[in-house]
Amino acid sequence: MSCGRIFNALTRCKQLEDGDQTTKLSRCLGLVDLTALGIGSTLGLGVYVLAGAVAKTVAGPAVTISFLVAAVASAFAGLCYAEFAARVPKAGSAYVYSYVSVGEFIAFTIGWNLILEYVIGTASVAKGMALYIDSLFNNAMAKAMTDVAPINVSFLADYPDFFAFALVLLITILLGIGVNESTKLNNVFTALNLATVIIVVIAGAVKSNPANWFIDVADIPPEYKGQAGAGGFAPWGMAGIMAGAAKCFFGFVGFDCVATTGEEAKNPKRDIPLSIVLSLVVIFVSYFSIATVLTMMLPYYLQDADAPFPHVFTEANLPVIKWIVTIGAIFALCTSLLGAMFPLPRVLYAMGSDGVLFRPLSAINQRTKTPLLATAISGLLSAIMAAMFNLNQLIDMMSIGTLLAYTIVATSVLILRYEEDTSLQLQGTKPVAETPYTVAKQTFNLLDLKYPTNLSYVIAKITICVFFVVALITCALLRWDRADVALGVLGAALLVLLVVLYRQPRNSVEHLTFKVPLVPLVPYLSVCMNVYLMVQLDYQTWVRFIIWLIIGYLIYFCYGIRNSSLRTKASTETLPNGVKDEKRTITTKF
Repeated sequence: MSCGRIFNALTRCKQLEDGDQTTKLSRCLGLVDLTALGIGSTLGLGVYVLAGAVAKTVAGPAVTISFLVAAVASAFAGLCYAEFAARVPKAGSAYVYSYVSVGEFIAFTIGWNLILEYVIGTASVAKGMALYIDSLFNNAMAKAMTDVAPINVSFLADYPDFFAFALVLLITILLGIGVNESTKLNNVFTALNLATVIIVVIAGAVKSNPANWFIDVADIPPEYKGQAGAGGFAPWGMAGIMAGAAKCFFGFVGFDCVATTGEEAKNPKRDIPLSIVLSLVVIFVSYFSIATVLTMMLPYYLQDADAPFPHVFTEANLPVIKWIVTIGAIFALCTSLLGAMFPLPRVLYAMGSDGVLFRPLSAINQRTKTPLLATAISGLLSAIMAAMFNLNQLIDMMSIGTLLAYTIVATSVLILRYEEDTSLQLQGTKPVAETPYTVAKQTFNLLDLKYPTNLSYVIAKITICVFFVVALITCALLRWDRADVALGVLGAALLVLLVVLYRQPRNSVEHLTFKVPLVPLVPYLSVCMNVYLMVQLDYQTWVRFIIWLIIGYLIYFCYGIRNSSLRTKASTETLPNGVKDEKRTITTKF
């Protein structure tokens, strides 16, 4: 393939018929099912652990503000997902969103990334659930397996965790049986999880003491002063609040699994955006309430970072509530495991259907209406990782995959909002001559264009590309204390780029059931926050991430680029004399 044809292949975009909702999957999920899926996949064990750990080590009682900041960052990403769900009612989440806006190569990168995220997410939740249940029985299973079959490899687990393996296979079988059956069970577990949260908040409120939010440093016992900061509401100041927000952000990861149900929702254009927003609201209220009662019940420096609620309820002499929390955590892990596993076969199905991954992955079982092969492979891979690997070092890889997906979705929203409106050409709108003078004027829309044109679209795309590079450099320099001047210049550049985008005409997208407000500000801030969190990850995470990408790119360039459905369609288009012309593509209205 020539360089030009390779570039065209990498940037070719999938286009969908307006209103096309045909699918081989079963459309059986309503608003309640989708909202429960979003809540269940996100509101897992973190609600019982994260608040106490962040309060004790990073933010103090200001962990409530950390959750608020993290919720705002997650809301920006959630709004972008919600608009795309209204645009593209198809399975595949961020993969298919980027496919219709920025091109096949970026879409494959995101899809391959999501596979890694969901595999590690499923394995880690299964591992955590196995360890949590085992701890209730004094770690009997861990001790027995370590004695019988120890694994003396540094990057693997201490023993083969067959319980975690079995948990993943059980969820795999449940998902293979059918979406309707598995979501009903998820609804029950999610309801029990929320009921547990309500009980914890009410019981905690009874034992709360607001004075624990304002403890003077002089009143802190000597043995805790070295690790308790400066006391008060924010013992580690604004830096502690923001560091806590970075940790709390990952407590919101998981809602995007709702976006993979585009072909299984009854009314995807309405219900998926609404369920994303509703689930984020419920998740934030739960986290904020939990953090509030937790830090009011017991001083932040006395919290147990590993199991805060059993500890505080033991201290408060409420053993019944302690066991309710323990049982609730098991239900939370069940919903998290189902939510982590649910999206993976859908992403494999979408990529297999498009030909960028092996096509057998798109096979749908006629009886269950589920991608059975994709589900089986997903379950087997996740089960092996849960049984054999020590996942502590791989958790950050799940985070980097999520953040990159969020970034691409926000970028895609920007690109589509500035896309040229070709319908106006039919109304007699004259195109603007593209000269250096008109380009310079249009940079700040001094031509006073009212509707997007090819010129304004190109300027917007170039601005978005420059913005991403500048944001990446700026966020990287934020980790360096001696870059004040450079940060000032880059910060000014980011503001100028925002003004340039703000001045360009945008599509009204009035036909959408949901659209991101305050464009370009919301997706702009979403990209900045996601990139900032990505650069906070250590270099080992980036190295492992790059290795995973190399494996994926080998598959794409050896198989996907030649077997893509878009290439197949292009090659079947013929000229009037019957000769094939691969440069022609099918264009349908998106």
